[in-house]
Amino acid sequence: MPLGMGKVFLVGAGPGDPDLLTVKALRILKQADVVVYDRLVSAEILALASGALLVDGGKRQGEQARIQNEIHQVLVEHARAGRTVVRLKAGDPMIFARGGEEWEHLLSHGIEVEVIPGVSSALAVPALAGIPPTYRGLAASFTVVAGHRENFMRTDWSQYVPLDTLVILMGVENREYIAESLIRHGRDSGQAVAFIENGTTAQERVVESTLGAVAAGRVEVEAPAVFVIGEVVRVRSRLSMARAELGDRSGRGRRGSYERA
Repeated sequence: MPLGMGKVFLVGAGPGDPDLLTVKALRILKQADVVVYDRLVSAEILALASGALLVDGGKRQGEQARIQNEIHQVLVEHARAGRTVVRLKAGDPMIFARGGEEWEHLLSHGIEVEVIPGVSSALAVPALAGIPPTYRGLAASFTVVAGHRENFMRTDWSQYVPLDTLVILMGVENREYIAESLIRHGRDSGQAVAFIENGTTAQERVVESTLGAVAAGRVEVEAPAVFVIGEVVRVRSRLSMARAELGDRSGRGRRGSYERA
C-alpha cells in the first residue's frame, strides 16, 4: 500500500438495534474519519461516529448504477487522501449489499480493505421475532433469497418449492408475485408466512398470514421487512404465548406490534 494511503473498512451495521453492533464495528466507527452509509442504517448508529464526516450512500430506485459509481469514487478519493473510511451497510456487508463489488473495486485501485461482518437481518430479525429459521422436526435448512434484483423476473421459483424455510430480503414490493410463483410451482398455499417490519427496533411490526393470502393481495405490509415462508412461522405463536405470560408476571411489555392477516 502506498505511503500515506488510507484504509477502507466494509462494516455491517446489523439489523437496526445499535446494541447488535459487533464490538469491532463500534470501535472502528469511533475511529473513522469518513462514514459512507446506506439508507437503512439508523440515526442511532450514525451518532456513534460523532467525529466522522457522514456521506449518504443510499440508493434510490432507478439510480442504483449511478449512485454505486459515485460511492466507488468517494471511497477511493478519501482513502487516497489518507483517511480511515468506513463503508457502513445494514445487516452484513456481503449479503445483498454489493460488498464484494466494492472490495474488488478498491483493491483494483491499490487500497487496503478490511471486512467487519455484521449481524444479518436474514437471521436476527426472524429469530428475535420468535421465528427460528430451523427447528427440529419442522425445518432442517433455510435459504436466503433476494426479493428484488436485476433480472428478478427470470428467477426460477421451482427450485425453492421443496426447501424448508425461505427468508426473503427486499421482497415487500414483489410479495404477491413471489407467493403466486411459489404456489404455481407446487408450494402449499396454506403454508404459514410472516413479515417483520422494522425488525429489532421500537417500530417493529409482525404480520402473520398464509402464502395464499399474500398471493391474493390480502396482506398489507411496508418496507423494510423480512419475509419468512415456512412451517417455522407457527412456532412463533407458542413462543409468544409463553413470553406474554412471563411479561405479565414481570410487568414488562412486548416490543412492537403483531397482526394476523
